[in-house]
Amino acid sequence: MTLAPFFKKPRQLFIGGQWVDSVSGEYFDSIDPSTGLVLGQVARGGAEDIDRAVVAARTAFNGDWQFLLPFDRQHLMLRLAAAIDKRFDELAVLESCDMGAPITRTTAYRRWIQQMFHYYAGQVTQTRGEIFANSIPGDPLSYSLKLPLGVAGAIIPWNAPLISQLWSICPMLATGCTLVLKPAEEAALSPLLIAEIMSEAGLPAGVLNVVPGPGSTAGARLAEHPDVDRISFTGSTDTGKKIVKASAESMKRVSVELGGKSPNIIFADADLKAAAIGAAMACFNNSGQVCFAGTRLLVQRAIYDAFVEQVAAVGRELHIGPALNPATQLGPLASAAQLDRVSAHLASARKEGAEIVSGGTRLSGEFENGYFIQPTVIAGVTNQMKIAQEEVFGPVLAAIPFDEEEEAIRIANETPYGLGSGIWSRDVGRIQRVSRSIRAGMTWANCYGLMDPATTFTGTKLSGYGVKGGPSHIDEYLLTKTIWSSSQP
Repeated sequence: MTLAPFFKKPRQLFIGGQWVDSVSGEYFDSIDPSTGLVLGQVARGGAEDIDRAVVAARTAFNGDWQFLLPFDRQHLMLRLAAAIDKRFDELAVLESCDMGAPITRTTAYRRWIQQMFHYYAGQVTQTRGEIFANSIPGDPLSYSLKLPLGVAGAIIPWNAPLISQLWSICPMLATGCTLVLKPAEEAALSPLLIAEIMSEAGLPAGVLNVVPGPGSTAGARLAEHPDVDRISFTGSTDTGKKIVKASAESMKRVSVELGGKSPNIIFADADLKAAAIGAAMACFNNSGQVCFAGTRLLVQRAIYDAFVEQVAAVGRELHIGPALNPATQLGPLASAAQLDRVSAHLASARKEGAEIVSGGTRLSGEFENGYFIQPTVIAGVTNQMKIAQEEVFGPVLAAIPFDEEEEAIRIANETPYGLGSGIWSRDVGRIQRVSRSIRAGMTWANCYGLMDPATTFTGTKLSGYGVKGGPSHIDEYLLTKTIWSSSQP
């Protein structure tokens, strides 16, 4: 499938149901990380474009949209899901070309996208308030309503925009809010195509607005905008702190999903063959560009050397190649800047005395123009090294030995982050003890990275706060309003 139809002309911003140029008139190049070549041009949004998008979102919210009946809202969401599914192959190719995920990975999103829409469509009819028993003389009626919060803003990262945008789009649709979405410039294409598909399928103008642009201008304005009622951000912890500070002036609701340095703990009694594959892919999946990637491999000392070599062997067998090659298991990093960042972390690890067991170099030859780096396993790591404490966001696994269960828990928790974690053991009691003791929002036992829209996804410490998935996510887009009604005429 060719991308030529998508780039018949430079892609514009989507504001108020219309394709419009940015106020500045500037465009940026969309780069294919598999080749380093330009795919096409996209309008670069700025602060003034965010202002226009917020006005469009507020206008749509103040109209009929927030009052759409539950059945009609649910019906619309299912119609949008069907429209997206009809053009899914186009979306998958676009995502792979734009950010480098293997086509086998992006095509696997098909079921996930339908799960997202169908789950949140189901939540439409489950939203309800309460009747309160009160102790006021005269027995007035007191009850609560769940009302749409208003205009939401979402700033999403470049590592998986096709699915990450849905964490904001689906609850927005389900609750009757409106949305201004700011994708990263490194991967803005699938959000623009989703906007096109949904608009053509009947989504009212202004309900969804898409403004790609720099975080320093477009993102900053969205975070501080006084007429935005909620902001969600996924990205680095440093930027997340700025988002929280910017949001304080208007006291908007905030959810931030930030960095991670997730521990994946391997006990000697685990199924070591399954654990080796699981540990490798917990880090190497999507070229390590996953917020909860299991990048700290904690291995019980008795099996440390042999197990680290098993994991390295899995990495060596992975097929590295261009995103659109069906045989590719590991694609490129998303950008030249990310390649430089990962390379700098590898240099730091070597300087600190760690041992590169496998990988660790950029691919050359036929891959020299792309942003490819080998899946890397590093041994001789202590938990105090930078490679064990700082998020790399690449296919780089740092292996750390431990002796006893208590030491594993201590090492796992000696990080400023708290997003994901993993445990591999046949001892059910140990799994329960360690799961409760790790300070992280999610723990997987004898598996890694499983997700479902009905389950809660959250973090703690410098990994942020706020909820994705489950009924609690819906509540973040709703205002709980209490109403008192006197029984006296």
